[in-house]
Amino acid sequence: MITIENLNFGYSEKRLLSISHMEIKEKQHLMILGKSGSGKTTLLHILGGLLKPVQGKVLIDDTDLYSLSGTEMDKYRGQNIGLVFQKAHLISALTVKDNLLLAQYFSGIPQDTGRIKEVLNTLNLGEKLNSKVRQLSQGEQQRVTIARALLNKPRVLLADEPTASLDDDNANSVIQLLKEQAENHNASLIIATHDQRVKDAFDLQLNLNEQ
Repeated sequence: MITIENLNFGYSEKRLLSISHMEIKEKQHLMILGKSGSGKTTLLHILGGLLKPVQGKVLIDDTDLYSLSGTEMDKYRGQNIGLVFQKAHLISALTVKDNLLLAQYFSGIPQDTGRIKEVLNTLNLGEKLNSKVRQLSQGEQQRVTIARALLNKPRVLLADEPTASLDDDNANSVIQLLKEQAENHNASLIIATHDQRVKDAFDLQLNLNEQ
């Protein structure tokens, strides 16, 4: 489903990433491990169509991401890729519903309150639909960001350091939640992390410290 071919990325003459070939099968999950500065987030952004590599291809099914124009890429990402960023990037003065309606609008998908309610219910957030984001706990805000990433029924779900600020119990809960939601949506889940507490949760791993 996801194929990486002859991928290289770097700044000036410093090579940060180099992957000759890798395949992630449909519904398969991957954990990208590595210390700070190893290129985890960079690789996640490349896979999400946010950062063009110096060389190489990233294919999702038969779509070569970096053969698309900027407008085509934005449309493709909005329809096929879900992104869970390290920071929530929610508008605290707005309700959960309004934040998610905005996410649908900017993703180029129909604004659908029914879909929003459906996703929130699967994350046990249905009663928070009309709550202001600033009234939510940190854990609830994180689940809203996961809901936002699932609105478009993505083929690929990408999460950047989702456990970075969590205690042990919550870290494991979030990883299991992401895996469950990816499986419920028939999506491939790719997580970038340096958190050694959760490294055993994924069978398929890419350790950038060993590149």
